[in-house]
Amino acid sequence: MDKIGTRPSYLGTISLANGASFDVLGHGYDSLLLLEFEASERGAQADFRHLFPLVSEFLLALPSAATVGAMSELAARQIRSLTGFGRVMVYQFDQDGNGHVMAECRTDGYPSYLGQRFPASDIPRQARELYVVNRIRLIQDANYTPARLVPETNPHSGRPNDLSFAALRSVSPVHLQYMRNMNTLASMSISLMVKGQLWGLVSCHNAEPCPLAFDKRSACEQLGQILSLSIESREDAAQLQFRLDVRRVMVSMLAGLTNGADFIDNMSSVFPDLLKFARAGGVAIVVDERVISYGEAPSHQQIGELVAWLNLHNHDDLFHTDKLSAQYAPAADFTDAASGLLAMPISRIHRHYLLWFRPEVVHTVDWAGNPHAKDAGPSAQLTPRTSFATWRETIHGTSAPWHNGEIELALEFRTALLGIALERAEQMAELAAELGRSNKELEAFSYSVSHDLRAPLRHIVGFSDLLMTSAADADGATRKRFLANIKDSARLAGKLVDDLLSFSQMGRAALRPVAINMGELVKGCIDKLSADVGARHLEWQVGALPGVRADPAFLQLAVLNLLSNAVKFTTGKDPAIIRIDATDAATETVFRIADNGAGFNMDYVHKLFGVFQRLHRMEDFPGTGIGLANVRRIVERHGGRAWAESAPGQGATFYFSIPKELAI
Repeated sequence: MDKIGTRPSYLGTISLANGASFDVLGHGYDSLLLLEFEASERGAQADFRHLFPLVSEFLLALPSAATVGAMSELAARQIRSLTGFGRVMVYQFDQDGNGHVMAECRTDGYPSYLGQRFPASDIPRQARELYVVNRIRLIQDANYTPARLVPETNPHSGRPNDLSFAALRSVSPVHLQYMRNMNTLASMSISLMVKGQLWGLVSCHNAEPCPLAFDKRSACEQLGQILSLSIESREDAAQLQFRLDVRRVMVSMLAGLTNGADFIDNMSSVFPDLLKFARAGGVAIVVDERVISYGEAPSHQQIGELVAWLNLHNHDDLFHTDKLSAQYAPAADFTDAASGLLAMPISRIHRHYLLWFRPEVVHTVDWAGNPHAKDAGPSAQLTPRTSFATWRETIHGTSAPWHNGEIELALEFRTALLGIALERAEQMAELAAELGRSNKELEAFSYSVSHDLRAPLRHIVGFSDLLMTSAADADGATRKRFLANIKDSARLAGKLVDDLLSFSQMGRAALRPVAINMGELVKGCIDKLSADVGARHLEWQVGALPGVRADPAFLQLAVLNLLSNAVKFTTGKDPAIIRIDATDAATETVFRIADNGAGFNMDYVHKLFGVFQRLHRMEDFPGTGIGLANVRRIVERHGGRAWAESAPGQGATFYFSIPKELAI
């Protein structure tokens, strides 16, 4: 009992005294051991070895079959040769459950069903579920007389006995009548399971009763399993190749969509690829009230109305159908251009859509009997069909179906589009922030031109007038003083212009980063400032400074500005102490320049790095007010940060960081 599974196994053949022989099959189910005694013409024990060459022959022939249809035809021939059935068909279920006969092998006198379809109603849901559980079923004679099972209930559970896996179980009278209506007295079905789903059936028919021994049924079941695995492998390979081809088109499109700033212009530029991507006849882009279409598509008004309907009825990331007019009645007016629709919303807030259209494909379906005129019994119960004569139906209003790979890659394409849109939005936000900052700098510049730059120019004009009016009676000392004032004012005006030019260059000049020895760079800046220190008592405290990778010219200007600032604001301190050190972190190096000078009020720190922003009077600490703005712009161009800490009269500490990996 422990070695017997739920599926029937061959236990041996027994012979009775009257000469009758029976194959004994056994399986365990629902706490019972079920034994079946099946009449056998063999008389001897079953020998499965003679069936191995048949299976091996099928395995060797499969690789030469180029298509699933060819593999199915090979299987139909092999199974008919093994069983002796008059007709063997292989049919596949479509998405609606209808069976399409794709291969057939038959003897003379049997009608052909090749290429025809059987309606889904021919196999009720209960029967489909049984095909999934029990992969092979034989009816040796449709005219058999069923025998009542004794006892009818399971002696352990009290429930009706479950004979789902029994080879000799009786079948529905409806199915038996279906067989007789089809002039079939013996049949066998082999389930074709692909990825756990009932993909199709191998259906064997015979006009006369046809017993088939367990060993041959087992071989047929193995052939069905091999065919199922081969179909799965072939379909997987075809799916993979299809996805690779579509993905190649998608990558090409995405490359084109990043070239310009305008989304619609970008999408319009890849219209041919969009058609190729979805194997569509037309495509349209809808952005609010604006519609742009390409190829065979409905009118702009029809597209707008369709999008309005989608907004109300579709809340998924993708909508697709190959029968649009069945869901959206107005589509009946443009089936020639759009019987199929693949619609992709590209915004949850705005009415932005990308639409693909497929034209109508008028086709005919040959049914084995009229599927719409199935006979209904007097009590409207399930009854078998009585006619299997070919019935041709013309199908309108449908397009070629959307491939699963197209649906999946369309969702991936949507994600990529949203990523591009998000990146573009971030760029626009950065641009807006930069424009806002530029506007503030422009305001400061305007103020500087009207105030800072006007002041030295006014001095030049004023002292020039004094020099001219007093030229006759002024002594040499007075004239020298006037000329000195004119010279200082001109120098200040020139310095303002130079600093403005330098600040402007910071925003557009390309960085040329190299490895920099910061110790040497700081030493060079100190040497340059020494000439301006004069007799002041200035103490430089320089710690160990790690090297960085940056633009040497720009970084030297930033450090020089910070050190010059420290020298200026420590005027009057004795000694003036300026400390330079650094902290090396995982992603950045932070440099610190601290002094014991005048300091500033932290309430106004937000103005510190602005253009022409001063926290002290110009009379106390002269300067143009551009130096720290230059520092911030240089550091930010490198992807770093600049900030400061201070308190009035207690010195100031300035920080700036340089990333280990420059984002330039």
